[in-house]
Amino acid sequence: MNQNNGTKKLAMAVVLTALAVAGSLISFPAAGSKCAPVQHMINVLAAVFLGPWWSVGIAFGASLLRNMLGLGSLMAFPGSMCGALLCALAYWKTKSIPLTLTCIAEAFGTGILGGISAYPVARFLMGAEPAGLFIFVIPFLISTTAGSILAYTFITILEKSQVLSRTQGMG
Repeated sequence: MNQNNGTKKLAMAVVLTALAVAGSLISFPAAGSKCAPVQHMINVLAAVFLGPWWSVGIAFGASLLRNMLGLGSLMAFPGSMCGALLCALAYWKTKSIPLTLTCIAEAFGTGILGGISAYPVARFLMGAEPAGLFIFVIPFLISTTAGSILAYTFITILEKSQVLSRTQGMG
């Protein structure tokens, strides 16, 4: 990777992280968790534009900033990072356009794996008493489905305007 490409990736990562943090102002409570669909849209965008490790870094950075600013909970870490990793790996392995596989991987990673991973975070780190191991799966699925639909729509628009093909060399 040349320095110019690395600088572009870093700049895009910073912008996507900032959008995820700002987008967390658009959230809704569901079953004890704070659902922020913009984070999941950012996960898919990062997967397509930057790749797996950048995606996880963006999810971690956004979760950290959201927590520091009081805009999220510790459950943001497993939810966003599992989804970011799975959707980025799915996209990286298949270069899947249409984007449905990447969006399904985001939903599975965040909704199922992240939802289950949030249980020990809530119980042992936050001192909560969640009703069961799968209690966060439904709210996480709601959030990630909304974010995945937003990402799918946005990336489809970028494809049709041929912006996506001009930026694909970054990832």
